[in-house]
Amino acid sequence: MMRTRPLKVALLGCGVVGSEVARIMTTHADDLTARIGAPVELAGVAVRRPNRVREGVPEHLVTTDATALVKRGDIDVVVEVIGGIEPARSLITTAFEHGASVVSANKALVSQDGAALHAAAQERGADLYYEAAVAGAIPLVRPLRESLAGDKVNRVLGIVNGTTNFILDRMDGSGAGYSEALDEATALGYAEADPTADVEGFDAAAKAAILAGIAFHTRVTLDDVHREGITEVTAADIASAKRMGCTVKLLAICERAADGRSVTARVHPAMIPLAHPLASVREAYNAVFVEAEAAGQLMFYGPGAGGSPTASAVLGDLVAACRNKLAGAAGPGESAYSRLPVSPMGDVVTRYHISLDVADKPGVLAQVATVFAEHGVSIDTVRQQGKDGEASLVVVTHRASDAALSATVETLRRLDTVRDVASIMRVEGE
Repeated sequence: MMRTRPLKVALLGCGVVGSEVARIMTTHADDLTARIGAPVELAGVAVRRPNRVREGVPEHLVTTDATALVKRGDIDVVVEVIGGIEPARSLITTAFEHGASVVSANKALVSQDGAALHAAAQERGADLYYEAAVAGAIPLVRPLRESLAGDKVNRVLGIVNGTTNFILDRMDGSGAGYSEALDEATALGYAEADPTADVEGFDAAAKAAILAGIAFHTRVTLDDVHREGITEVTAADIASAKRMGCTVKLLAICERAADGRSVTARVHPAMIPLAHPLASVREAYNAVFVEAEAAGQLMFYGPGAGGSPTASAVLGDLVAACRNKLAGAAGPGESAYSRLPVSPMGDVVTRYHISLDVADKPGVLAQVATVFAEHGVSIDTVRQQGKDGEASLVVVTHRASDAALSATVETLRRLDTVRDVASIMRVEGE
């Protein structure tokens, strides 16, 4: 028998995502009621600018007092889509204290304070859901912590930021430089006026922290993730990748060590072979590979941002939280029993593509090769071209640790015959 008293929802934030959540709650009210087993009522919407017109949101529901809204006591679920650390953290904690479950799209907060938020939710028997914090409409959090709960995940590899993927795709397709591609992304609305969080890798690093924590049942925070952005990627790097049969993508890579005793989480540009499925992910789309022992390799693909896709993930979490409220139960909480250490970037082993500007004279190649050998870095291929006393040397290594490669590069910089280490890029996906 369906319950007639509605479940009440407080919405914190009514921007691009929040307004879409409100719209879907209204237009699909009957379907949501049937799926949940009770009506769902939007009980209040907290905003910073109350005078802005918000289509579909009744004026009497709008308030600037978010704290009073989450303290009401009759709120069943709080949906937080305001972003940032504060006041979001305080509001979510207050919501738990007053008996509400929380659905959030806040990647920065979850990646920084996820453990404390989970603890607060557990103490009150409430839910904390955040599917929308990782990859828009793409289901990743729930498959990792529920569908694959009986399996052992060893690796998560993917493109989790649409802005950077658009920029790199344009650089690859048109030969444009970074600045030109960024300008196009901004004009089309794919990049913010201040694109730092995207292009410097902060957004992707927060998502990597969340994914690693869930996948490996251990606590991984944003500070644990090695981060490099795409601002130093040049047209020459893109051209070099093409000559190798590769393309350049900003990748989030979370791995369990071969001995199972530690994990790594990193975000950086990398060359991947054109034959790899991630190479064909174009425009502002996202795609993530999950490698598990029993399930094998799984790929999740779709729009990773935007009002409607993100709202879809929020509504999915809202349905789950409401169902749990009706059942008097809570969904999966934090699983961090493994307590695995996060290894530093220096321990990461991968292949490298290094471009050197060197003097065009006999013996240079042998000198460079000796430096690589001294540091235990094996060379796979070398390409050399020179003119008028100057030359470029492109070295692709076999797998080596980041620490060994860094030591190699430092030695190379001290050679009189090496004018400049023009670029260093990892090679992944092989």
